[in-house]
Amino acid sequence: MVVFSREETEKLKQRLKTGGYKLTPQRRAVLDVIIDNEGKHLSTEEIYDIVKKDCPEIGLATVYRTLQLLEKMGVVCRMNFDDGCNRYELIHDEEDHQHHHLVCINCGNVEEVEGDLLETLEEKIEEKYNFKITNHSVKFFGFCSKCNELNKDKVDD
Repeated sequence: MVVFSREETEKLKQRLKTGGYKLTPQRRAVLDVIIDNEGKHLSTEEIYDIVKKDCPEIGLATVYRTLQLLEKMGVVCRMNFDDGCNRYELIHDEEDHQHHHLVCINCGNVEEVEGDLLETLEEKIEEKYNFKITNHSVKFFGFCSKCNELNKDKVDD
């Protein structure tokens, strides 16, 4: 997992301003929660619950609108892990594609896979189909290391 530096954080905040959007205290609070909880893949409601502690006047609709704005500006990526809610994570400038995720079907834990494992496959697809790939999203579903031992018998059946 890549961690945002203070410099990257300031760059993100400046990007909002230069995009013509005011960096309101509410937007700053939402962005700070996403940055501070990087790698946790928080849902809108989870972000709202955390932001509300420091910013009690904020409404859920404001969090939704802020996340939509951040997604539109390419600051965050919205993901769906088939658990009934959208989750968000930061997009880093040095990432060419979204990274891959391992989703535990028992406890719901989400783990990030380091590195882009599909570069060769992408090249073959682009060549064969004359198709320019700009991004991809891969999710693997199974049992995390903690649940694997508990569910060993279920997997073997």
